[in-house]
Amino acid sequence: MSAAILLASGSPRRRELLEQLGLTFAVVAPDVDESPLAEEMPVAYVARVAIDKVNAVEADPDALVIAADTTVDLDGTIIAKPVDLDDARVILRRLSGRTHAVHTGVALRRNDRCVSATVTSQVTFVTLSDAGVEWYVGTGEPLGKAGAYAIQGAGAVLVQSVEGSVTNIIGLPLPTVIQLARQLDVSLLGV
Repeated sequence: MSAAILLASGSPRRRELLEQLGLTFAVVAPDVDESPLAEEMPVAYVARVAIDKVNAVEADPDALVIAADTTVDLDGTIIAKPVDLDDARVILRRLSGRTHAVHTGVALRRNDRCVSATVTSQVTFVTLSDAGVEWYVGTGEPLGKAGAYAIQGAGAVLVQSVEGSVTNIIGLPLPTVIQLARQLDVSLLGV
């Protein structure tokens, strides 16, 4: 069954991922406080924020509302978007030569039913030189990105290996979105 689709996110990366699937959808950026709660662990954080986002959007009951939240997790610590380029430098140096987790909480709502899941991918960075950090910061790409990098952009050169979903790392694990939509009786791609 088809349904109107609303993407509850202001993220251009999430929009681009859905556009690549050829889906027609509207974008509504929900007004949700994305601050972590005291002592909140990264997986619980993204799960909660995704559900808060999907529930914050007004929609026709039959519409499919899709929301997500992504964070980088280094040793159980949430690594948020850098506040400025100096913060990006600090984050990139922390990730250098190490493996971190990227968690995305996904929530879909339709007809008063909400389904959700959290997807985790592992990313290992190359060891970055100071010149490498400065080059990447100079691209401007780190700003607005959890973990201060974009795997779908120039930041791909920072990544030695990935275990798990690449679309999860970008911010919207597409196979999970398709599976959750099926649970709400919506076939997004016929796969």
